[in-house]
Amino acid sequence: MLFKSVLVSPALKNQLVALVKENRISHAQLFLSQAGAHSFALAIAYAQYICCQDRKENDSCGICPSCVKFEKLAHPDLHFVFPNCITKTVKKDPDSRQFAQEFRDFVFAKNYHIDIEDWLSELGGENKQATINIRDCSNIIQQNSIQSYEGGYKIFIFWCLDRLYHTAAPKLLKTLEEPEKNTLFILLTENPDKILATILSRTQLVKIPPINQDTIAQQLVKDFGIPAQKAADIAEISEGSYVKAINLNENNKELRDMLQKFETFFTSMSALKNHASPQQINFFAVQDVIASIVDSGREEQKNFLRFASRMIRNILMLGTQNENLVKATTEEKKTMSFFTKAIVLKNAQSILHECNQALFHIERNGNSTLVFTDFYLKVSKLML
Repeated sequence: MLFKSVLVSPALKNQLVALVKENRISHAQLFLSQAGAHSFALAIAYAQYICCQDRKENDSCGICPSCVKFEKLAHPDLHFVFPNCITKTVKKDPDSRQFAQEFRDFVFAKNYHIDIEDWLSELGGENKQATINIRDCSNIIQQNSIQSYEGGYKIFIFWCLDRLYHTAAPKLLKTLEEPEKNTLFILLTENPDKILATILSRTQLVKIPPINQDTIAQQLVKDFGIPAQKAADIAEISEGSYVKAINLNENNKELRDMLQKFETFFTSMSALKNHASPQQINFFAVQDVIASIVDSGREEQKNFLRFASRMIRNILMLGTQNENLVKATTEEKKTMSFFTKAIVLKNAQSILHECNQALFHIERNGNSTLVFTDFYLKVSKLML
């Protein structure tokens, strides 16, 4: 992975390059990012640049023996540590080394845009507690005591450090504090609050900002050949996450269906509040929407309520002349414009509260049909 292929700011790349050139590489660095950032790819590019045998001004050469091994994620001095759990193939005492090939294949399949939920799905461990466990820590300590194979740096990349099992973490403290010479630990996380303070205190922080919207749009056009306007719409609501942008592109039809359901739901609510005719209220259509949402399963039910919450916030921004704060597609903005007089400062907070309450009850296995019917009736009373 070359720096030029990583979706982060040039300033951050230059900062890491400067650390190498000036021989100021801290032995333990914490890469902090939000979900969907290109942090794993950045860690690989950084490690590759450190080990490159013919470094260029701002990037690895890409062709030396070391770079070729990095391109295959098979350099003998590059070690991965990541969440793992018991699976159908590993039935006892799992650790990262047992899933090394599966992890490499996963990274390549996702083109380095990796996400913990996707990895758990790949493992078949969605319902298990995947962790970086005590066996992983023991393996690191053992590997750290061995001289590097190629005489340069040994590099350990911890992906999702926040999943480091707390009883295992103390085993790493001495190693992080006093590593062997030319050893680098790159620790990646999106949840620093879940990491022990004793670990954090031994690391140098590297903050990775969300991916720029224009960068996301350009990359979507490049990767998927979609129209520029569609790419821009997806980038607008991706919240700086290219993983989310990919999912939105792949599920674009589902996104449009969700928007249509929202429009049907809230148009009927507004009509009911204003004592419109039965034809305008069209409760039969609302019942069909509720049945469709319920049949889609609990995850999709929660997604609809989160989508509704986002739409309500954006409608409020649109209605208060804060259009620059609206994060929505062109189609969503058209739908929002219909509700700027029905959802205002006076009632938006109460409507959002009902969204959160419905989400709360769905998460706790409430009867979905009753939850959504109750949501419909309560929000109807709140509409203007």
